[in-house]
Formats: sequence, C-alpha cells, structure tokens
Amino acid sequence: MDSLFVLPLSIIPLKTPSLGRARLIKNQRLQGVVEFFSDLHSGSGQVEVTQLPSAMGWDIDHEIPDDLLILRRLAPMPSYDVYSLRILLRESGVSVHDSTVLRLSDAKNRELSGYMKTFTGPLLQQIYGSEGIDIKDFSDIVALFRDPDPKAARQKLKIMAQKLEIDVMEIPAFLEDYGDIFLSLSYYRQCLDRLQPHLDNYLSSMDILRKNWQVKTDYTLMRTCDSIERVLRALSQAIIARFENFDRQTQEMWSSISAQRFRQVKMMIASYHTTIGGILCALTVKMNAWAKHFPKHSVGGPLRRGEFIMSEMKQGIAEMRRLEKATPDHLFQ
Repeated sequence: MDSLFVLPLSIIPLKTPSLGRARLIKNQRLQGVVEFFSDLHSGSGQVEVTQLPSAMGWDIDHEIPDDLLILRRLAPMPSYDVYSLRILLRESGVSVHDSTVLRLSDAKNRELSGYMKTFTGPLLQQIYGSEGIDIKDFSDIVALFRDPDPKAARQKLKIMAQKLEIDVMEIPAFLEDYGDIFLSLSYYRQCLDRLQPHLDNYLSSMDILRKNWQVKTDYTLMRTCDSIERVLRALSQAIIARFENFDRQTQEMWSSISAQRFRQVKMMIASYHTTIGGILCALTVKMNAWAKHFPKHSVGGPLRRGEFIMSEMKQGIAEMRRLEKATPDHLFQ
C-alpha cells in the first residue's frame, strides 16, 4: 500500500480467487493492467483488463462478471497511492474489505518521520514553546498527554485546546487529522525527492542524444524527445510549485494556529491528492522504466536509447498530456 503504481487486489472484495491473489499495476505505458506474477526469471505476467474475459474464460456476451466491472473502474485511475484511492474508490463506488488498509505501512511511517518533523515541530513550538523541543515523531505528541501526573496532563490538554480554540474532547480527532494530512504531504514529498535524480538523469541523457551524429538527423525522434521533455518539465514544475504553495499556506497557518485554520489548509491539500498522486505516479513509472534500462550514461548506445524512446517512452505520453491539461493553471503559479 506504499506504492504510487501498485494496487494489491486482495483489498478489493472480488469473487475470483486468482484475481484476489493478483495486483493491479501501472505498466511503463501507463496502462492499468492485472499482474498475476512477477519475478526475475519469468518476468511479469500482465493481462490488460480488456483481455481478461479471454484469459479467465468469461462469456461476457451472456453476462458481464462483477469483477470485470470493478476492474474497469480501477484500471484508469491515475494513481494507486492510498490518499488518491480514498477519494477515487469512493467516487467510483468500489469498496474495500477494510477501510483501515488505506493507510501507509508502519515501515513507511518510520521512513517519513524526518519529513514529519517539519510539521510536528512548529505545532509544538506554537503551543508549548521550548517544552516541545524533544518531540521526535508524531506519536510523541500524543505521549505528552500521558503524563503520570493527571494534573499536568490536564494542563497540557487545556493549553492546546485554548491555542486551537476547540474543546478538550476534540483534541484526539484534531491530532489524528493533523497527522494524517501532513503525512500525506510527507509521502508525496518523498516520492518527488526519489524521482528527481532519475528525472535529471533522463533530461541530461536527452541533451547528449541530441548532439549525437547517429541520431540527431532523425527528426521524428528529435520531435518525440522534445515533446516528452516538455511534458515532463511541465508536470514536475507543477508539482514543485504546488509544494511551494503548501509551504506558504502552512507557514501562515502556524503564524496564527487554530483548528479552523488547519481545516482550511487540510481541505486545500486533500483537494489536490488525486492531481499530485496522478502526476507523481506517471513520472515515477516513466523514470523507473528509463532508469532500469539505462542506469548510467555509459549503458546503452544512442540507437538503443532512441529505439526505447520511440517504442516505450513515447507510449502513454497522451495520458501525461491529459494530466498536464487537467492540472489547474494556478498549480503552475
């Protein structure tokens, strides 16, 4: 559940056992396909959703199975990250076995603890001042209220309630919301940070390719390279601009912290989950494919790289253009 581009079908109430053991993935052409197996020796066993009736022996002329109808809704989703899924599954009417599965793993939460300090530190500083300096992760905030001295614990709760302008009984729900929304932001930031080196590698590879005498006169390839690069740059710039805006909004929130101000920021961030998730998913899948085949500039000659661009990198570019056009203009500001 920590991936942008993998959806374990075990969380979806499907009737076909073999599908429940499979997973839905975004392939390097940005298609949502069912992957039945994947290993180093036999590769990836992928079946497009349109081909499932044949693969599963379904007679769709007689009756369309519920599982197929569900997968038709899942496959086009722009991202399979948990924050996008919370929204997209609800909009599409697809249920899960247990809503608690739409959370990041404990291991991922630990990975993101460094990112979360950016959001937990200012909250504690605003409310407790220097007393909040020892906070290491979000669970430590909750631990502040487990003081063995009941009077001290009540005092801490009272201080936080006054600062947030809420009732003491509302604090647990506030902390849960606060942790979840900024964990989503931390998750997407980490995805961007991991993506950036691969994106830089790809773009520098294009500069080298354009100067190579073997391929620089291939105008179709050059136009394709330019088109892909323009979309990649536009999408990555949109994400960076959005994060900068989030930073401004959270800084303003901390300068005058209240539960109402937080709810406004929360709604703003949550409203962009599917947009950010979709863009990061598309960029990550594409850059992972390039990095897998060409991890260094010395791996693969210009002809091989050109062939890969025309056969694989080019595929799905229409979907990326759709993401670019669907991105609100102010995301670029």
